[in-house]
Amino acid sequence: MEQPGMAAKEDLYAKVTPRRQRQSRSATIKHGSTLDVLLSMGFPSTRALKALVSTGGKNVQAACDWLFSHVDDPFLDDHLPREYVLYLRPSGPLLQQLTHFWKQSRLTCGKNKAHNIFPHITLCQFFICADAKVEALSDALQATVGRWKSRIPMPLPLELYTSSTFIGLFVEEQMAEVLKSFAADFATEAASKADVHVEPHKKQLHVTLAYHFQAGHLPVLEKLAKNVDASSGCDWLAVLLSRDIRFANHETLQVMYPYAPQNDDELELLQGDFIFMSPMEQSTASEGWVYGTSLATGLSGLLPENYVSRADESDTWVVHGSHSFLNCASPSTSGATVGGLLLDGQLNDSLLDSFLETGFTNLCPPMQVSKPSGQPSLSRMRLFVCRHGERMDVVFGKHWVTQCFDSKGRYIRSNLNMPSSLPPRVGGHRDYDKDCPITVFGSTQARLVGEALLESHTSIDFVYCSPSLRCIQTAQNILQGLQQEGKTKIRVEPGLFEWTKWVSGTCLPAWIPPAELAAASLSVDTSYRPRIPISKLAVSESYDVYISRSFQVTREILAECKDLGNTILIVAHASSLEACTRQIQGLSPQNSKDFVQVVRKIPYLGFCACEEMGETGVWQLVDPPILPLTHGPNHSFNWREMLMQD
Repeated sequence: MEQPGMAAKEDLYAKVTPRRQRQSRSATIKHGSTLDVLLSMGFPSTRALKALVSTGGKNVQAACDWLFSHVDDPFLDDHLPREYVLYLRPSGPLLQQLTHFWKQSRLTCGKNKAHNIFPHITLCQFFICADAKVEALSDALQATVGRWKSRIPMPLPLELYTSSTFIGLFVEEQMAEVLKSFAADFATEAASKADVHVEPHKKQLHVTLAYHFQAGHLPVLEKLAKNVDASSGCDWLAVLLSRDIRFANHETLQVMYPYAPQNDDELELLQGDFIFMSPMEQSTASEGWVYGTSLATGLSGLLPENYVSRADESDTWVVHGSHSFLNCASPSTSGATVGGLLLDGQLNDSLLDSFLETGFTNLCPPMQVSKPSGQPSLSRMRLFVCRHGERMDVVFGKHWVTQCFDSKGRYIRSNLNMPSSLPPRVGGHRDYDKDCPITVFGSTQARLVGEALLESHTSIDFVYCSPSLRCIQTAQNILQGLQQEGKTKIRVEPGLFEWTKWVSGTCLPAWIPPAELAAASLSVDTSYRPRIPISKLAVSESYDVYISRSFQVTREILAECKDLGNTILIVAHASSLEACTRQIQGLSPQNSKDFVQVVRKIPYLGFCACEEMGETGVWQLVDPPILPLTHGPNHSFNWREMLMQD
């Protein structure tokens, strides 16, 4: 359906020509240090602002990734602004019910027009805002919500309405007038702070459940709609979103498989990327091919039709602010896209120095496109899986125990990268042979990850850990960096141990029991009862048994935490990043040979993130909220050998 005022916007676009010029830094901007960092790297102001707005703002790394992915984008210097809209989005039990309705209606009746955008109440028409004014626009929304927090009761009174072509939940008239007054207040604030014209929605306020569906589907859709309890608990969030005006009337596709171009007029495909397909341009493509433009790169070309699938329009929208009417501290999701989360964060000083010293053109890799879904990441469950930090036996050799313990079993370190002390073991220090600790640098690596999670405003609700000491110490240091040490307890889960075929000898390691770990000041949950106890682990288990065990324990962990917290961290082994995430995505396990090839490339503190796709029970890999961690080898230095040579 064509959006109101689209013709005028197309006229505006027709008048805009790409220009290569640098805007004055005196422009009306409030991106502050984030924009300053991009400008200090040498990016023109126009491009820097476009990157910030296109990624939701305030994330330097995301902006850099966007800029380098769009380096060949013919519209990179185009001054055309984005389109914005203000929606109310449900959360909590009502969102769960609406998500279930979305899923069931799609399964039974196929996709209809309502599926193009997530459940929402429209508060205003789409409007245009210059890139330099977007921060002020976000401030206007935050200020308006602050004034209206206590004036909008929750949940909103909604009433089901059905017709032969439309099904929806309508806001009770008196409350609808209150919401329209809120929208009008936002329009006034936006005009004052951001100099934009916002037209509040004048029609009846409602949540669209279905429209433009086949007549024969009405009974089924109506029955499903009647099962939605409109009085369910809900906190409505005022969400400011934007989209690229050039593709407002294009069909949105998602890349299922990567594709390398065979000819000059073909488009490279990255799995998870979105493609905008113009009906007009499509008429020039041959059968079996699509002509489209990539969201990830801005480039256009032909692509094989069977490499893409239909996606929802809102999958490519960007969130510029999300504010609760109930909570005193509004959850700001600035920096999020509807397809995949981009969390706030700053580029660290060393990375910035590297940019400035070597020039930015060759430092940022192309943007890694995650596989987004049709629902925003506002209340979605997330699973992080992380490998442990640098281990002692790898750095100092398998005989480090003999070198560091004297005849009385006392530990004495011989290198600064060895920890100053180690937890006592009932079985004696020889148990460290199979259950080694992490190095000092391993602890530092883990704290860096925790600090990065803290900077990205990520908190961890539950931590599950392999019984290996190196994993428990890593989890402890991550919690220290997160400033959650003592607040969040580590649940030691034997089912997360690596493939037992890789353990030397005829028995498993003698792990330190949780009670003894807690006595050694490690933040372990001594009341936790494992999903898979140690007695169930077999020596030299088959690959199929290991994969099945990892899948089972991951599913049970997710089920155990559901509705109790949104973010779960598993700290285990390199193999866990593959074994704990592949099958929850609905994928079949790899063969053991390919599995080993993947695992051997995962570094210390390798980190991956998964999100649940609504209430489907299917998960997807997404970009983690933190930067990767890279370090080089640092061999032992002996000054006598190196400096006292004849």
